[in-house]
Amino acid sequence: MAEKTITKHVKIAGRAFVLRTSDVVRTLRRIDPEPIASHFVVVGQRRFPPKQVISAVTGLDRADFTTHQARRTLMRLGFPAGRRGIGIWASAPHAAVEPADTTPVPAHDRLADRLRPLAGRWVAIKDDDLLHAADTPQALVTWLAQHGQRADSMFRVPEDELAATGLAPL
Repeated sequence: MAEKTITKHVKIAGRAFVLRTSDVVRTLRRIDPEPIASHFVVVGQRRFPPKQVISAVTGLDRADFTTHQARRTLMRLGFPAGRRGIGIWASAPHAAVEPADTTPVPAHDRLADRLRPLAGRWVAIKDDDLLHAADTPQALVTWLAQHGQRADSMFRVPEDELAATGLAPL
């Protein structure tokens, strides 16, 4: 089912932009999320820092706008947003995600549900938070080193339920 595209006319850093949800999703498909320091927005089941998203979509320098402006703009486009606590999620054990409108946030914010689309990929986890996913363990370690991140665990997400349970095929 195709999602509804929302279009908003916004002014960021004194410049006018027309932003569409479809443009945001398309732009972020080819970009890896950076580490989440505090605030995040959810785009296509991946969590991004709001300033990374607005910078990627508009081409603006991140110093030209605040995290609050970026977060508010993305929420108006319908993307859920949340805030990460220090070391642990703000509302243990998972982050509180504020809906962009009055519709309830889906209950699929559990880590296991967030890992499902990453079947077969290597992931780094810290404090029940998905830091990054990559195709090889080397690429994952490289990303962690480049971003000064440390993971509590790294593993390859099983490809199916059989692999996840460790059962041999019949």
